[in-house]
Amino acid sequence: MKRLTLLLAATLLGACSILPQSEPLDIYLLPAAQLPAQSQQVDWALRINSPSSSQLLDGTRIVVLPEPDRVNTYQGVRWSERTPQLLRNRLLDAFQDDGRIQALSNEEQRLQADLELVSDLRSFHSEYRNGIPYALIRLEVNLVDARDQRILASRRFSISQPASDTSVPAVIAAFGQAGDQLSRELVDWTLNQGQRATP
Repeated sequence: MKRLTLLLAATLLGACSILPQSEPLDIYLLPAAQLPAQSQQVDWALRINSPSSSQLLDGTRIVVLPEPDRVNTYQGVRWSERTPQLLRNRLLDAFQDDGRIQALSNEEQRLQADLELVSDLRSFHSEYRNGIPYALIRLEVNLVDARDQRILASRRFSISQPASDTSVPAVIAAFGQAGDQLSRELVDWTLNQGQRATP
């Protein structure tokens, strides 16, 4: 029996060496262009919450629809953070670059704010159209009074950016350009709506 146990242990150890190694991963940040700084400032504070999302988007995998109604992910690559946090941090950077709102925070810091952005991330994937991958970002946004949680304004942002080719780096660059456009539109909309809502 003792011999059988030793033989079994030796066999298992030998099997460990022939198991496939885990796939190497390339980790991608979301590329971003800096927004131009603005001189005027507002006197209200804004909290930017991480978007809610479906289970499919609430992870680090980079999602692709190679054809309608078929979902896949790019192999061997990941985002540097879960997608909702990746986008939230991109938006925070955009507001900081813009400079008109000095008092910024997110939901993890639990700081007092006058207004907050509450959003639902509906799309953050690439999809193929006539053989060309497009980066899609769709975000449903509510500007909310932080004191009574009253919705002050709502808007759907939908950005579609074609990639220069089908390679993963080109798709990541398209996501960066889409993120830049979303950031510009969202910052300006938030400032306009926030100024109307605050005395």
